[in-house]
Amino acid sequence: MQIDPRGPRFVAGITSGVLALVLITGSPWLLVAQAVFFAIGAFAGITKSPYSRLFARLVRPRLAPPAELEDARPPQFAQLVGFGFATVGVIAFALGAPAVAFVAVAAALAAAFLNAAYGYCLGCEMYLLGRRLLSRPVPAAVAD
Repeated sequence: MQIDPRGPRFVAGITSGVLALVLITGSPWLLVAQAVFFAIGAFAGITKSPYSRLFARLVRPRLAPPAELEDARPPQFAQLVGFGFATVGVIAFALGAPAVAFVAVAAALAAAFLNAAYGYCLGCEMYLLGRRLLSRPVPAAVAD
Protein backbone atom coordinates (compact mmCIF):
# COMPACT_ATOMS: atom_id res chain seq x y z
CA MET A 1 0.00 0.00 0.00
CA GLN A 2 1.26 3.44 -0.93
CA ILE A 3 0.41 6.59 1.04
CA ASP A 4 0.83 10.34 0.77
CA PRO A 5 4.06 11.09 2.70
CA ARG A 6 2.55 14.30 4.07
CA GLY A 7 0.00 12.26 6.05
CA PRO A 8 2.46 10.76 8.56
CA ARG A 9 3.97 14.21 9.16
CA PHE A 10 0.50 15.60 9.88
CA VAL A 11 -0.19 12.67 12.21
CA ALA A 12 3.14 13.25 13.94
CA GLY A 13 2.24 16.92 14.47
CA ILE A 14 -1.00 16.07 16.24
CA THR A 15 0.71 13.29 18.17
CA SER A 16 3.41 15.74 19.29
CA GLY A 17 0.74 18.07 20.64
CA VAL A 18 -1.05 15.29 22.49
CA LEU A 19 2.17 13.93 24.00
CA ALA A 20 3.24 17.44 25.04
CA LEU A 21 -0.13 17.81 26.80
CA VAL A 22 0.50 14.52 28.59
CA LEU A 23 3.82 15.87 29.86
CA ILE A 24 2.26 19.19 30.90
CA THR A 25 -0.83 17.78 32.57
CA GLY A 26 0.44 14.39 33.72
CA SER A 27 -2.82 12.88 32.45
CA PRO A 28 -2.66 9.10 32.18
CA TRP A 29 -6.07 9.10 30.43
CA LEU A 30 -4.81 11.28 27.63
CA LEU A 31 -1.89 8.87 27.23
CA VAL A 32 -4.33 5.94 27.14
CA ALA A 33 -6.20 7.66 24.31
CA GLN A 34 -2.95 8.22 22.40
CA ALA A 35 -1.96 4.59 22.99
CA VAL A 36 -5.28 3.49 21.46
CA PHE A 37 -4.65 5.71 18.43
CA PHE A 38 -1.14 4.25 18.08
CA ALA A 39 -2.62 0.74 18.32
CA ILE A 40 -5.14 1.47 15.56
CA GLY A 41 -2.36 2.75 13.29
CA ALA A 42 -0.07 -0.15 14.13
CA PHE A 43 -2.52 -3.05 13.96
CA ALA A 44 -5.38 -1.93 11.69
CA GLY A 45 -3.18 0.06 9.32
CA ILE A 46 -1.80 3.56 9.19
CA THR A 47 -4.72 4.79 7.07
CA LYS A 48 -7.21 3.63 9.72
CA SER A 49 -5.76 5.88 12.42
CA PRO A 50 -8.13 8.67 13.48
CA TYR A 51 -5.46 11.29 12.78
CA SER A 52 -4.83 9.81 9.31
CA ARG A 53 -8.53 9.88 8.58
CA LEU A 54 -8.60 13.53 9.62
CA PHE A 55 -5.75 14.22 7.19
CA ALA A 56 -7.51 12.32 4.38
CA ARG A 57 -10.82 14.13 4.87
CA LEU A 58 -9.83 17.67 5.78
CA VAL A 59 -6.25 18.33 4.67
CA ARG A 60 -5.33 16.25 1.64
CA PRO A 61 -8.26 17.48 -0.53
CA ARG A 62 -6.87 21.02 -0.14
CA LEU A 63 -3.35 20.07 -1.25
CA ALA A 64 -1.87 19.42 -4.65
CA PRO A 65 -1.27 15.74 -5.37
CA PRO A 66 1.95 14.47 -3.80
CA ALA A 67 5.03 14.30 -6.01
CA GLU A 68 5.41 10.65 -5.05
CA LEU A 69 3.88 8.11 -2.71
CA GLU A 70 5.65 6.06 -0.05
CA ASP A 71 5.32 2.57 1.36
CA ALA A 72 2.89 2.45 4.30
CA ARG A 73 4.85 -0.24 6.19
CA PRO A 74 7.57 1.98 7.74
CA PRO A 75 5.08 4.53 9.17
CA GLN A 76 2.90 1.66 10.38
CA PHE A 77 5.91 0.20 12.18
CA ALA A 78 6.58 3.66 13.65
CA GLN A 79 3.05 3.56 15.08
CA LEU A 80 3.93 0.22 16.69
CA VAL A 81 7.01 1.77 18.27
CA GLY A 82 4.89 4.67 19.53
CA PHE A 83 2.39 2.18 20.91
CA GLY A 84 5.23 0.48 22.79
CA PHE A 85 6.38 3.71 24.41
CA ALA A 86 2.82 4.77 25.23
CA THR A 87 2.11 1.37 26.76
CA VAL A 88 5.20 1.65 28.95
CA GLY A 89 3.97 5.08 30.02
CA VAL A 90 0.45 3.86 30.81
CA ILE A 91 1.79 0.92 32.83
CA ALA A 92 4.21 3.21 34.66
CA PHE A 93 1.38 5.60 35.57
CA ALA A 94 -0.72 2.64 36.78
CA LEU A 95 2.14 1.38 38.93
CA GLY A 96 2.71 4.79 40.49
CA ALA A 97 5.96 5.53 38.65
CA PRO A 98 5.24 8.85 36.93
CA ALA A 99 8.93 9.56 36.33
CA VAL A 100 9.22 6.43 34.18
CA ALA A 101 6.01 7.42 32.37
CA PHE A 102 7.39 10.89 31.66
CA VAL A 103 10.61 9.42 30.22
CA ALA A 104 8.62 7.10 27.93
CA VAL A 105 6.34 9.94 26.83
CA ALA A 106 9.29 12.28 26.29
CA ALA A 107 10.99 9.69 24.07
CA ALA A 108 7.82 9.26 22.00
CA LEU A 109 7.40 13.03 21.83
CA ALA A 110 10.98 13.49 20.59
CA ALA A 111 10.41 10.95 17.81
CA ALA A 112 7.05 12.44 16.81
CA PHE A 113 8.45 15.96 16.82
CA LEU A 114 11.39 14.96 14.60
CA ASN A 115 8.92 13.59 12.08
CA ALA A 116 6.52 16.53 12.27
CA ALA A 117 9.16 19.26 12.13
CA TYR A 118 11.88 17.73 9.97
CA GLY A 119 10.32 14.76 8.19
CA TYR A 120 12.73 12.38 9.92
CA CYS A 121 10.86 9.30 11.09
CA LEU A 122 12.87 7.31 13.63
CA GLY A 123 10.44 4.39 13.61
CA CYS A 124 10.60 4.30 9.81
CA GLU A 125 14.39 4.24 9.93
CA MET A 126 14.25 1.40 12.49
CA TYR A 127 11.97 -0.52 10.12
CA LEU A 128 14.32 -0.01 7.16
CA LEU A 129 17.37 -0.98 9.21
CA GLY A 130 15.61 -4.13 10.40
CA ARG A 131 14.70 -5.04 6.82
CA ARG A 132 18.30 -4.57 5.72
CA LEU A 133 19.64 -6.67 8.58
CA LEU A 134 17.10 -9.44 8.06
CA SER A 135 17.62 -9.60 4.30
CA ARG A 136 21.39 -10.14 4.48
CA PRO A 137 22.50 -13.72 4.00
CA VAL A 138 23.89 -15.30 7.11
CA PRO A 139 27.35 -16.76 6.51
CA ALA A 140 27.45 -20.54 6.67
CA ALA A 141 29.23 -22.01 9.66
CA VAL A 142 32.78 -23.08 8.93
CA ALA A 143 33.15 -26.86 9.24
CA ASP A 144 35.95 -28.08 11.47
